Amino acid sequence: MPRNFQGTNERFLEGRRTLRIDKFLSECGLASRKEAAKAAKCGGVTVNGETVKDLSRHIDPESARVTFLGREVNYRKFVYILLNKPEGYVSATEDKEHPFVTELLPEEYRRMGLFPVGRLDKDTVGLMLLTNDGQNAHRLLSPKHHVEKEYRFTCKVPLAPNTEEIFKNGITLSDGYECKSAALISDEDRLGGRITLTEGKYHQIKRMLAAIDNRILTLERIRFASIPLPDTLARGEWRHLSRDEIDSLFSKEG
Repeated sequence: MPRNFQGTNERFLEGRRTLRIDKFLSECGLASRKEAAKAAKCGGVTVNGETVKDLSRHIDPESARVTFLGREVNYRKFVYILLNKPEGYVSATEDKEHPFVTELLPEEYRRMGLFPVGRLDKDTVGLMLLTNDGQNAHRLLSPKHHVEKEYRFTCKVPLAPNTEEIFKNGITLSDGYECKSAALISDEDRLGGRITLTEGKYHQIKRMLAAIDNRILTLERIRFASIPLPDTLARGEWRHLSRDEIDSLFSKEG
């Protein structure tokens, strides 16, 4: 029997974390435990080349070679996805009235419980991160970590000459909330520009522009922490974050 499959009823193999085979397949988003058991009965699960029907056995998820229905399974406990969010999608894992962002991902990732890190309004487009790593997602959203989010915008009327200074000093919204300092760089025609925030209140940028008697026409997130929106990623497309990108997110939160 292959080395990595010895002692499969033990909780650990040589001190390493192990998983039941059915839980391994479930965490990878490929099948529920019931579905995995049904596939195993038909010979659809192998570990290190051996057909396995008892899915209660434990394996080392990092080194075991597992196939499910002929497909080789690459184990990831946590997944980080970069999505170029299109207009019209809500930042949710389900919605009865509108399309939602996780519908743009393969079913296996929805099974893994991926969710959006923060929210973009339905009509706001651009960079969105999705993950199933709840603890670290909370770190990225926590106000105390001051994670920057940068947006490109256009507005209804030209920005007043002192708008940059107002945003830098912390604009006050109509409900009395005092925003943290935000960096605004206007376009030459002052009908748009870029805004960088370290917080994310409900409809914040729209409310900030409304507070200076203006109105947002278009809004696109172009950066989250150290991660820019790739020029090569079309609306509705997605890709995995690289290991370096994930590490950069949590190096002083980007």
